[in-house]
Amino acid sequence: MKAPLADRIRPLTIDDMVGQQHLLGEGKALRNIIESGELPNLIFYGPSGIGKTTLASIIARKTNRKLHKLNGTSAGTADIRAIVNELDTLAAPNGILLYLDEIQYFNKKQQQTLLDYIERGEITLIASTTENPYFYIHGAILSRSTVFEFKSVTPEDIIPAVNRAFNFLEKEKGVIINADDRTMLHIARSCGGDVRKAMNSAELCVLSTLPDEKGEINITFETADELTQKSAMKYDREGDEHYDILSAFQKSMRGSDADAALHYLARLLEAGDLPSATRRLLVCANEDVGLAYPMIIPIVKAAVDTALMVGLPEARIPLANAVVLVCNSPKSNSAYLAYDMAAADIRSGNSGPIPRQLQNKHFDGEDNQNKGQFYKYPHDYPNHWTAQQYLPDKIKNRTYYVHGENKTEQAAKEYWEKVKHDFK
Repeated sequence: MKAPLADRIRPLTIDDMVGQQHLLGEGKALRNIIESGELPNLIFYGPSGIGKTTLASIIARKTNRKLHKLNGTSAGTADIRAIVNELDTLAAPNGILLYLDEIQYFNKKQQQTLLDYIERGEITLIASTTENPYFYIHGAILSRSTVFEFKSVTPEDIIPAVNRAFNFLEKEKGVIINADDRTMLHIARSCGGDVRKAMNSAELCVLSTLPDEKGEINITFETADELTQKSAMKYDREGDEHYDILSAFQKSMRGSDADAALHYLARLLEAGDLPSATRRLLVCANEDVGLAYPMIIPIVKAAVDTALMVGLPEARIPLANAVVLVCNSPKSNSAYLAYDMAAADIRSGNSGPIPRQLQNKHFDGEDNQNKGQFYKYPHDYPNHWTAQQYLPDKIKNRTYYVHGENKTEQAAKEYWEKVKHDFK
């Protein structure tokens, strides 16, 4: 059984690759790193089929290192240890270059094991992921690696690859293959920026077309159109352009555009990506509606639970209800912004000891001249509130939360202003 065409004609040099000129063009950072011969740990981030694996193979060849390939969906720590065992042997005289595809599927423990080998210099890592590396990759690995974002390849850049595919198949099969510019452009445009899919579509066109009386294979636009439509559906179901769709989905809900939000929900569900749709819907209910309509959170959670219980295609019904509800609801990100401000203080060290009255202590040492915790139990006071300091001394007057302009938060603001005014 033959390997897919994209693997049979995989480029052997950087100049043979299509696309990624923002990384691999003359004078660009990644190309300079590769040509320097000093290879750091690298993380390639971007959709599938755009050259991440191909570039790893080229780097191994150029740096004269043995390349080991693992996939995060199936590999484990035992596979990594087996690779490390080749160190200082004839099998890996110049060190090991590990290409770990879909690193996001490695759990924290597996990534920690990998980190140990990286820190000792036993492995040089090239990891690839279709997910945002800053969310899914261990921070310690990120800090020891350089992240490069790969982008979908433009149709104009894919056309030469399609033409090369037909030329390769001509030589391989020993027949003449004819495809006009319109047909090749259609293949290039229909693959969603995925070079591998374009190559495979070209091969499908050849396999599905019978030779004419001269023995030539004439690829028609109609054949290409039929096959690339099927390829495009497969492209969506595999989740390419994953983050663009999810970003558009949440931004449409945040912007209260129900029509657009339902469009992107449909793109996710028609691709079978129920988990991503439900996760982003829950995030939006909390982040973008939030305290403007707090009851939306259990409502959306109930819709998500129902969707996950019944599965597709019926899941579309509760999720459509929830999406429209989110779009029609008032919006507030006041709590979200307040937390980010608090977290920024923590990260910058702008904190301090917890006030004495809040500490979990029930006795004082002999050296304490002012014994007692002095905590005031709010329920002992009118309206269940009394003034006392809760923040550390260093930031005791810091304000993080500002009430939103919606009626729910304004009602809370009015209530607490009255309580605190009456206290005085």
